Amino acid sequence: MEKLEPIIIFITIIIGLFSSNIHIISCYSENLINIFLCLMLLGVFLEIPINNIKKSFKNANFTIASLIINFLWTPLFGYFLGSLFLNGNIDVWIGFFMMILTPCTDWYLVFTKIAKGDLTLSLSILPINLVLQIILLPIYLVIFFSSGNTMEYAQLLYSLLIVIVIPFVLAQIIKFILNNDLKEKVTDLFSDLEIWFLALAVFCIFASQGELLSANLDSVITIFFPLIIFFIVNIILDLIVAKKINFTYSEYASLTMITLARNSPLALAIAINSFQGHELITIALVIGPLIELPVLYIVSKFCLWVKSYELIYH
Repeated sequence: MEKLEPIIIFITIIIGLFSSNIHIISCYSENLINIFLCLMLLGVFLEIPINNIKKSFKNANFTIASLIINFLWTPLFGYFLGSLFLNGNIDVWIGFFMMILTPCTDWYLVFTKIAKGDLTLSLSILPINLVLQIILLPIYLVIFFSSGNTMEYAQLLYSLLIVIVIPFVLAQIIKFILNNDLKEKVTDLFSDLEIWFLALAVFCIFASQGELLSANLDSVITIFFPLIIFFIVNIILDLIVAKKINFTYSEYASLTMITLARNSPLALAIAINSFQGHELITIALVIGPLIELPVLYIVSKFCLWVKSYELIYH
């Protein structure tokens, strides 16, 4: 199903845009966005074994390299690219920055598998990536964008409570009170429905903001240039780091996908609730993956090319 995700999201955007002309849908769809996002994130939190964070530290070199690239280099480089290309539109800049800062929590595994990376290693780093982006995203937003009038701290705290804390706590309660068989069935159910909850949330976003997107399409499309530069530079960086640390090919492929795949559902949930009246931030976050996903497929084939020419050994 994850392989079909970009197609599903694209079709959902088109249907949402057409539905924005129907008054009753455009009027009420905005109220449903948070419901679908919370259900989606509940599925994410059910799937992720938070108690397995310690496993990610067994391969110290891999963990340190991925964390430095994801949470130190990427925010600084992303902010630089935004200031270079998007300085004229602060909302699109923030949307781009939030997408760049949040490592993917789902479809990167699909591309890791295509590239013949180490799926177990990639999965082990997921919990710590999730926890760190929850902690660091608000901090980086405050550091880089608090000087403007766009962000309201009260709304940021509210969004963290509504769309992150509540689904996370509920997921842990479900894991605690259910036996293993029932817990697995509930987790599988939400896992199967996750893409549809995301699709419904995206539909509601575009159904309620279709006119705004049409009026600002040129501004939103400007994220294409910094995003492509981000991918190119990080592809080169990952290859250099992997060779310097003497990674195996499977470790290199996993590092590449973990540090390139962006746009966690958390960023979307926080954007919707933290930036009231700045819907272009949300729209930029949704448009981003339509550019990103084809690029990741090409990158997975590039990784296989690296393997075939033994640029990374083992």
